[in-house]
Amino acid sequence: MRLFALSDIHVDYPDNARWVDALSSEDYRQDTLILAGDLTEDRRLLAWCLQRFVAKFRQVLFVPGNHDLWVRRDPDIDCSLRKFDAVLAIAADSGAWMEPRLHHDSLIVPLLSWYDYSFGPPSDDLRAMWMDYRACRWPEAYGPERITEHFLGQNPVALPQAARRVVTFSHFLPRIDLIPFFVPRALRRLDPVLGSSGIERQLRALGSHLHVYGHSHINRRVAIDGVVYVNNAFGYPQEGPIAARALLAIDHELR
Repeated sequence: MRLFALSDIHVDYPDNARWVDALSSEDYRQDTLILAGDLTEDRRLLAWCLQRFVAKFRQVLFVPGNHDLWVRRDPDIDCSLRKFDAVLAIAADSGAWMEPRLHHDSLIVPLLSWYDYSFGPPSDDLRAMWMDYRACRWPEAYGPERITEHFLGQNPVALPQAARRVVTFSHFLPRIDLIPFFVPRALRRLDPVLGSSGIERQLRALGSHLHVYGHSHINRRVAIDGVVYVNNAFGYPQEGPIAARALLAIDHELR
């Protein structure tokens, strides 16, 4: 019974969707999959994607990413909080979990999140180019800080049951030093929209041993102050050279 991690699969791209569809229906029947967000902005595709993974794995745990809450192509949904409610219903109908679940003697805890500029203030260039500012819609007076507070406020503050090990996961980054030093300065303008230090406070309070995250599309494993952080983004088709484009087994991190 293995534990796998994957994020940012973006099945809006046909090549990515074909990879999901072609994944073995037999090899993972006893395994658990963590899906750390950004499956698709399309509700129909989201349901299809989650159903395909649920059919292939023993259990699938999921948190939405920013793309999953876009409403630019949802004429019947005018608010990303309502889109989140729709995503919750789709996940439940598909059989995917957005609540803590056991994997052997480890407890896997999904952490909802957003970004709150705790990694730095956004530039005018970032506000002009970052799609979330146009593809998401929030209630009046909801800025990124309040959005982040809203989602973090739904996460558990204590473990619902005892476990030998704790695995947490979020779509957004819990700390900015997960971005490696070699990332070009031009791309560091994205820092403000990468995550929130509030996620880090929550995973530490829960006693996490291993944290899976997505969003950055920079695959990485690093240990910091007793916690192992893992990103395994599938990525866009053109990102083949920097993305593994494969499932990543992470159960060995819990031994």
